[in-house]
Amino acid sequence: MRKVLLTILFSLTLTVVAQGETRPQFGERPKLVVGIVVDQMRWDYLSRYYEKFGKDGFRRMIDQGYSFDNCLINYLPTVTAIGHTSVYTGTSPAFHGICGNNFYIDGRKTYCCSDSTVTPVGSDNMKAGRMSPVNLLATTVGDELRLNTDFRSKVIGVSYKDRAAILPAGRSANAAYWLDTKNRQFITSTYYMQELPKWAKEYNKELLKNAAFKKEGKDVGLYPTTGHITTDMAIAALKGEQLGKGSATDMLCVSYSQTDVIGHQWGTRGEHTDEAYLELDKDLARLFQALDSEVGQGNYIVFLTADHGAAHNYKFIQDNKLYGGQWFSDNIKRDLETYLMNKFHNQMPLVLGIYDYRFFLNHKAIAKENLELQEVKNAAIEFLRQQPFNAFVVDFEKVQQSPVPAFLRERILCGYNFHRSGDIIVCPEPGYYDYGSWSSPVGTTHGKWNPYDAHIPLLFYGWKVPHGASSAEVHITDIAPTLCSLLHIQQPNACIGTSLHFNAY
Repeated sequence: MRKVLLTILFSLTLTVVAQGETRPQFGERPKLVVGIVVDQMRWDYLSRYYEKFGKDGFRRMIDQGYSFDNCLINYLPTVTAIGHTSVYTGTSPAFHGICGNNFYIDGRKTYCCSDSTVTPVGSDNMKAGRMSPVNLLATTVGDELRLNTDFRSKVIGVSYKDRAAILPAGRSANAAYWLDTKNRQFITSTYYMQELPKWAKEYNKELLKNAAFKKEGKDVGLYPTTGHITTDMAIAALKGEQLGKGSATDMLCVSYSQTDVIGHQWGTRGEHTDEAYLELDKDLARLFQALDSEVGQGNYIVFLTADHGAAHNYKFIQDNKLYGGQWFSDNIKRDLETYLMNKFHNQMPLVLGIYDYRFFLNHKAIAKENLELQEVKNAAIEFLRQQPFNAFVVDFEKVQQSPVPAFLRERILCGYNFHRSGDIIVCPEPGYYDYGSWSSPVGTTHGKWNPYDAHIPLLFYGWKVPHGASSAEVHITDIAPTLCSLLHIQQPNACIGTSLHFNAY
């Protein structure tokens, strides 16, 4: 028995030592950190396409890296701008302030990255180029990395969407580049620089010659070519900025957005979505090959995740005898306005708008009509609770008193910012989603707490990352503190996540 116990203890000691060897010591850092966010990627796409993936893209990360198989989004709503921001800040809208792609700030309609104080660089398209992280309230991993290295580290964001390039890189980023779909060029704004660097200008010249990209016409983003050019731009930035070759660790944030556009158009199933992910797999292989060549295998760490998932198309659901259907925010807003007008006899509209199942009341109009805000909220809640397919209707300021499951209360609170999140949130029943102008009849959308929207992939690969997997529940807000722990830098200043261990099952 004594020999058996000694053997077990010896084995455990070896296991602990072996696992401990993957953790970096102070002074050890990779040359480059690469963050990859795939827009609208459901977790189950990893298994759905695994056998069809090549060996050098997704499967390189799965077969050689570490997979957290139960990564969940722990706030509401689950939309693009919030997801990208939460990945890199390690926190939720309650603290980082990016409360949606669009939201109201104290009654003022706001696009998440809109900034009237800046102008475009690389384009004359003011609509596309007046963008910056001005509305971001918290630091990112990149911000903390630059602070730690006295700003010697370079941090760059690249994506088709402006918000997917700008928000991950943070406020102190060296640059963020996004696609001006009108002029079909990658651009930035005067928030970062006054002129595009030479390598970016040269790439834009090559982009104008891209025959496949030209064929897309107005449908930029609806085809995998947009992913190809995002990869090309990321590789151009890698080489042009000499990332991973300086005296401090650099960071490259790459977001693939064509998958979201394709999903909204064609849904979670079918040849278009299949093509999008198989082509993305090839793009990842090209990116990894460039990283191996430019930085060296083992000298960089990569993570891959998503900003949110997606529901199956409601007709697909119904055709297969599953529960689900349409939830029309435009119709609900109209009917709610009529109900409130009949109740209060108001002359001014009392509802500013609905974004992501959140209702923004018009506080100024309510005051001018000499009405009590709480009375209007109570009336709106009463009406909404009578509507079909609404599981819960919650007053943001009374979440704790609402008869809502504890896990859902926490997600609602994590997504609530007093100045930016509105007054009321509705949680539709499973399978029901807001069918807006951004989705086609055969497409899909997202925004809810349910696993189809909130269960996302999380893969790590490269420097100090062992091969393995964990089924433990982790969260999107855990990514940033995990990176900071590996880099031995301070967590972002509003971080609420927990550093993950690659040996935890």
